[in-house]
Amino acid sequence: MVGVMGMADVILPGSTIGVLGSGQLGRMLALAARPLGYHIHVFSPEQGTPTGQIADVEVCAAYEDLDAVRAFAREVDVVTYEFENVPALTAAACQEFAPLRPGPQALHISQNRLREKAFFAANSLPTTPFAAVHSLADLQAGLAQIGCPAVLKTAVSGYDGKGQIKLMHPHEAAAAWQAVDQVPCVLEGWVTFERELSVVGARGIDGRFAHYGVIENSHHHHILDVSKAPAGVPPGVAQDAIEMAHAVLAALDVVGVLCVEFFLTAEGQLLLNEIAPRPHNSGHLTIEACVTSQFEQQLRAVCGLPLGSPMYRQPAAMANLLGDLWFSTHQAAEGLHAEARKQAPEWTAVLGIPNLKVHLYGKREARPGRKMGHMTALADTIEEAEKIVRQARRVLTD
Repeated sequence: MVGVMGMADVILPGSTIGVLGSGQLGRMLALAARPLGYHIHVFSPEQGTPTGQIADVEVCAAYEDLDAVRAFAREVDVVTYEFENVPALTAAACQEFAPLRPGPQALHISQNRLREKAFFAANSLPTTPFAAVHSLADLQAGLAQIGCPAVLKTAVSGYDGKGQIKLMHPHEAAAAWQAVDQVPCVLEGWVTFERELSVVGARGIDGRFAHYGVIENSHHHHILDVSKAPAGVPPGVAQDAIEMAHAVLAALDVVGVLCVEFFLTAEGQLLLNEIAPRPHNSGHLTIEACVTSQFEQQLRAVCGLPLGSPMYRQPAAMANLLGDLWFSTHQAAEGLHAEARKQAPEWTAVLGIPNLKVHLYGKREARPGRKMGHMTALADTIEEAEKIVRQARRVLTD
């Protein structure tokens, strides 16, 4: 049901948006805020950050420094976040002085894989078989119930494949439990999937919903590699994914942007994998491809403005640019030290490619596996767009 929005809920252009976290997602939000005249204040423990380089004010303090958090919140009109590992007390301190959008419930659920899986189950959303693991005995019981292969994932702080161990046999339980430092985990059944999909959606303060359809994703070493949209899936699958994403945003009363990640099995079954209550790497292609990008949509939602059109101008594909590109494979084979072989890619080699846009995040240090930027291509088909970004990235490695 669409609610009634009051003028007190609307944060008009010229106001100040506070951002918790200072990575590339905050940077792209800040860039989207500029054309509408908003100011950006960012809070994180680091200085000279991707967001801080674009913001009006960069506050450098620990998230646990609640006095600094409160001082930050007093100076802004609304607070949002660009990563979900914001401490609960930090979020609560902000709410004393400014609206927090999305609210604390979305943070609470998404910060913990056990809570996330329980949320899916409570809302009748299909997911992989899972079991809570708080001890070696729990792990052994879970393996007996779910079977092998299975994946043991730490309940908190895991991303891009970190904090995950695949178990092929029950006798590996003790070693796996030691490897995760005996912290709370979730054990998931192994999924043989055909594709990985995502739906980036936005929900306004009035309950209205907008989405970017289904995006198809491929990963390399557990890190998103290439995304393309609209995904080539049957209409029924796309509709089901969109409806499930809408259900997640509504159940969490999200005001802002949220991404739902899915597995699609060979039988055509959708399984929810994870949620992220913020713009998502797979949605970066919306900057060029859509009338309203996911970042402008985040801005509109958290400020209580009408949501913009998510319509695609053309099919698109996005390729991540990782820190690996800064390191020469040939030199690595010669055994040179990392610092001796670090060199920025030759960007002029790709900047002349038609229908290709390059985004760099301003990170000071390149490291293997670190997301340093992305490239997006538009074309008449998703196949052609994907071919352009993959070929462009190969040019950077020559």
